[in-house]
Amino acid sequence: MSKAKKPEFRPNDYVVYPAHGVGQIVSIEQQDIAGIALELFVISFEKDKMTLRVPTHKASEVGMRQLSTPDVVGEAMKTLRGKAKVKKAMWSRRAQEYEQKINSGDLIAIAEVVRDLHRADDQREQSYSERQLYEAAMERLTREVAAVSGSDETAAQKQVDEVLVGRAAAA
Repeated sequence: MSKAKKPEFRPNDYVVYPAHGVGQIVSIEQQDIAGIALELFVISFEKDKMTLRVPTHKASEVGMRQLSTPDVVGEAMKTLRGKAKVKKAMWSRRAQEYEQKINSGDLIAIAEVVRDLHRADDQREQSYSERQLYEAAMERLTREVAAVSGSDETAAQKQVDEVLVGRAAAA
């Protein structure tokens, strides 16, 4: 087995794991699993009270990445300001697409889900499954915006809400 390139992540770095969002690398440890020595990233997802161990040589394969740059966050905010694109496909199909976008770990795709599922006060109620997807996407978006800007999630939530309300007012 050839040695994979040295991991670009270090302890205390914040990273995005596609299926779980923003986490912090607590340490890099060696473990013997089934007689094979593995080097693992230990990632803590504080809000979910969860710890994940990812083999260092598999990190990029599973889509683990550094936090987005402020430019990408700006692009996500621009996406939020856009007009919602609601396809006429069946809800189950759209829900599946939204779920894939949320779990892709791509901040722009997550912003699209938030934009498309956001409801202004004067619009019809969201169904339970719509609200679940919207809240999951919103949480992923605000966690990453907060981590990139160095603020807390409440400030990031406020920033995202202002963009969404501003969009509704302009419409």
